[in-house]
Amino acid sequence: MARVRDEFRNLTGTQKAAIFMLALGDEHAGRLFELMDDDEIRELSSAMANLGGVSSALVERLFVEFADQLSTAGSLVGSFDTTERLLTRSLSKERVDQIMEEIRGPAGRTMWDKLGNVNENVLANYLKNEYPQTVAVVLSKVKPDHAARVLSVLPENFAMEVIMRMLRMESVQKDILDHVERTLRTEFMTNLARTQRQDSHELMADIFNNLDRNAENRFMTALEERNRESAERIKQLMFTFDDLVRIDNTGIQKLLRQVEKEQLAVALKGAAEAVRDLFFANMSERAGKMMREDMEAMGAVRLRDVDEAQAAIVAVAKALADAGEIAISGSGEDDELVY
Repeated sequence: MARVRDEFRNLTGTQKAAIFMLALGDEHAGRLFELMDDDEIRELSSAMANLGGVSSALVERLFVEFADQLSTAGSLVGSFDTTERLLTRSLSKERVDQIMEEIRGPAGRTMWDKLGNVNENVLANYLKNEYPQTVAVVLSKVKPDHAARVLSVLPENFAMEVIMRMLRMESVQKDILDHVERTLRTEFMTNLARTQRQDSHELMADIFNNLDRNAENRFMTALEERNRESAERIKQLMFTFDDLVRIDNTGIQKLLRQVEKEQLAVALKGAAEAVRDLFFANMSERAGKMMREDMEAMGAVRLRDVDEAQAAIVAVAKALADAGEIAISGSGEDDELVY
């Protein structure tokens, strides 16, 4: 224990960040790298390459410190609100609003870069109320893979109208493009930035949701010892596979249409009985029978695979909730969560 404490004390900030990035795994670390500039990436990559072996005890200590710092308020609190108040003292309201929109909104140097980092369900929910020609212009400016995801969740008839206009579209005049960009900035990005405020406990709950069960239990136990109040709040904010029972039958049916059957079978292998019953109750008799047969044919399934499948389905449920497609009720009778 003393050795771990000494090793931890000798770590630089960059080394701590490097260990944390490695612990997050490829997918989540990759998303963070996308938000960094070249100098930050070079510095962090160099630290990662020169770390050598890092004990699990040291990683755990680092994660607990990170959770503790995020979950407790010290004498200084850096937040959107405090930053906005500070800027207001020296800048005009228009300039402050512009700066806060930039830092609250999705990452990206240009408007089209930013749109590429907006969840496809959220973007589609906004675009479905625009003219098909406007949507065609927008989707022609974002990356093809993101445009494909947006098209797939737009109403089918509307999506076909957009496709036909994209096929007939020639070069877009600069004044039209500027108008679309201004509209997106004032009507969509500003509102999106306002709804994306997230306190430290919400952020930590999202991180814990993406941990496997063993890691989640370890870190939560350690956090409870250091800050029980924050641990309890994080637990309340976490949304797990078992929490899908808070979705009504209509929502579950929409979710079933969005998830892969093989993935669902793996997820249900490790699910609570109430969650299993809810999914089977919303399947046809034939589909339910086939699902049970698939689950039996799998035999034993690794807990890690179950966790990954459940996390993927939870992510789909959250995206549908964000888009207003399904409702997730709270634990109390009158308590409803709005994402």
